[in-house]
Amino acid sequence: MSIKIYADPITVNCRKVIAGLDLIGAPYELIHVDYFKGDHRAEPYLSLNPNASVPAMKDGDFELWESNAMLQYAADKFGNEAVYPRDLQVRADINRWLQWEGSHWFPSCYVFLVENCVKPLLGGAPDPAVLDGQAVQFHKLAGILDKRLAGRQWIAGDGPTIADIVLAAPMHLHGWQRLPISDHPNLRRWLTDSVETLPCWQKTAVYEGFTTTRPN
Repeated sequence: MSIKIYADPITVNCRKVIAGLDLIGAPYELIHVDYFKGDHRAEPYLSLNPNASVPAMKDGDFELWESNAMLQYAADKFGNEAVYPRDLQVRADINRWLQWEGSHWFPSCYVFLVENCVKPLLGGAPDPAVLDGQAVQFHKLAGILDKRLAGRQWIAGDGPTIADIVLAAPMHLHGWQRLPISDHPNLRRWLTDSVETLPCWQKTAVYEGFTTTRPN
């Protein structure tokens, strides 16, 4: 039986879950929740996710929100140990990166998304003071990832895991976001040469203007 995913594929965490489910090989039904129309802030969606955020999941009567928890659940449910190994230390390592993404990496990358993507789309302009204020934190965090990825193709192990999808998601519009990754060559290589070559990532591509339609 497939699970139901309530999502808008243009958003960071929705793309994360959809790409992650494809990496896992999990069957799912996508139910569109229009983020820019505010569907996530109204019923019936609010009854599913009272945080008024996307995505959310239903598996029969079981309901789940928080994107990283959804990928952990799906990997276990559908038994893909390659992308979420059961080895205690490997799994702890992956879980560490999932928590780090939610607590540190996503909030930092999100500043660049709001300032350089969302604001201009809504007729505003980026605030240089906000971007400059976040730059130090971003480079600190990017440096942690860059060090981890030295001599590595993937975050954990010899192949892609849900950790790679989770950590790449906040950067998914990195060009439009103007994320300053040029000083972090291992991070840049991992993103462009590893993650962006995955079929699940290419299938869920989002382009400038928050569209899933490839520009001509």
